[in-house]
Order: sequence, then structure tokens, then C-alpha cells
Amino acid sequence: MAPIKKLFTIGYEQAPPKAVLDELENAGVKLLVDVRAVVSSRRPGFSKNQLAAALDERGISYLHFKGLGTPKEGRLAARSGDMTSLERIYAKHLKTTQAKEELDELSSLAMKAGPVCLLCYERDHHHCHRKWVAQIIEHRLGVKIENLLPLQL
Repeated sequence: MAPIKKLFTIGYEQAPPKAVLDELENAGVKLLVDVRAVVSSRRPGFSKNQLAAALDERGISYLHFKGLGTPKEGRLAARSGDMTSLERIYAKHLKTTQAKEELDELSSLAMKAGPVCLLCYERDHHHCHRKWVAQIIEHRLGVKIENLLPLQL
């Protein structure tokens, strides 16, 4: 019987790039899937091109799935701490064609790529939409979810 695959998640809030990269490398992650709607960041090292280049240096591939990011109204709800509204907004968003296609692609990648990790900003996965993406993949594939916590600043 094949071992159960893992699906990792990670948030970079309060963590320097090196700590995030070290955590991914130590976990054996081979593919990072960025599930942010907006891939620019005020945090040095976490904008799409900088992050992809740093990952490449460590032998980790990078993909951005914009369709799995939280729409603007969801991000506003999250910033205000309204997780109920965020969940409602994101559940509706997941019914869009782009989100469905990207969930299907993520499912496929999680089965055949090396260990996959979902990335977003929030350190605590309980306060981030990535937990719902991970739960969908867990339900579809029976993978085990592991939430990585890089060292903080």
C-alpha cells in the first residue's frame, strides 16, 4: 500500500524569506502553489518573481493559482476579522470556473508532483482561505494536511 501523501500549507506573515525557504526545504517540498489573488507583497522576497527565483535556487518549483486567491471583498472581511463573511465569500468564489479548474489542476499535481505546499500570507492557517483549499484536496485525495510554521522575525 502506498504511503499517504502530504499536502503542506505555509503562511509568511512575520517570517523572513530565509525562514520560509528553510521550512519548505526541510519538509521536502518540491512544488509551491501560491494561492494569493495578488502576488505583489510589501514584504521583501515575497513578490512573485523574487519568490519564484529564490525557490528555484533551492530546487522548488513555483506556480501561481490566482483563481484560488481570495477576492477583494473576502480580503477586506479577513482584515476586519470577519471569518464568517470570508467563508461565505470564498465558498461562492470557489464555484467560479477558474477556481474549479485550478482545484482540479491542484488535485492532479498533488497526486503526481513531489510534495506540494500552498502559500498565502497569514501565519495561522485557521485565519486563511488556504485551509479550505487544503480541505478540498484532502477530501478528494485522502492526503494528510500539514501546516508549516517558519521561524518568526
